[in-house]
Parts: sequence; structure tokens; C-alpha cells
Amino acid sequence: MRATISSTSLGAGPGRRAAGPTAGDLELARLAKALGHPARVATLRRLLAHGECVCGAIVSGLPLSQATVSQHLKVLKNAGLIRGEVDGPRVCYCAEPKAVRRLNELIGDLGRSPGRVRR
Repeated sequence: MRATISSTSLGAGPGRRAAGPTAGDLELARLAKALGHPARVATLRRLLAHGECVCGAIVSGLPLSQATVSQHLKVLKNAGLIRGEVDGPRVCYCAEPKAVRRLNELIGDLGRSPGRVRR
């Protein structure tokens, strides 16, 4: 059975229009999309736990090819969740603490949505 969402179920009454997504909603969706693959979640967790890692160390911790891991790192980097610095022939990656804090805030705000009706 498939659930449908109507404007009434989103808080708009008869004759009222439902509010669109907020800037925070859009930001959360963008960050969540970047974490939409288990390998990216695992990579971010590893970087948060270990501080920084060279690409080769990240590859050795995942059952994926180097090229695939590089693509996942690119997605995380483009979302601002990690940063990478060239260190000679290697690239060293680390989590971006400010972005991870913001992600945690946005997730925490899910339960405190404006206009939420308490029962």
C-alpha cells in the first residue's frame, strides 16, 4: 500500500496552501543525497574517527575499487562534508567538522518542524 501526502496532511487546511521546503530542508536534502550510499557513510565515519586518511587507506577499508572510492570521495567533497589536500603523489582527506555539525543540526531539527501539531 502506498501512502499519499496531501496539502492537508502537510499542515495546510482548506483554502490554505502548504508551505514549500525551507532553505534548511533543501540543505538537508543535498547533504542526505551525498550520504545516500553506504560506502560514503562508512567513509565519513572513518574520517571522523581517524582524523585524516590518504585515499589508499580509505580504499583498503572498503570492498570497492580505487576508482569507485574516488568517485564517492568526490561526491562527499562536492557536498562540503570532506576536504582533500594534495600531499605529493597522494591526496589526504579529512572530514569538514563545520559541515558535519550542520548536518547533525539539520537532522535534529526534523522533529522540531515549524507548525508541527502535538497530540
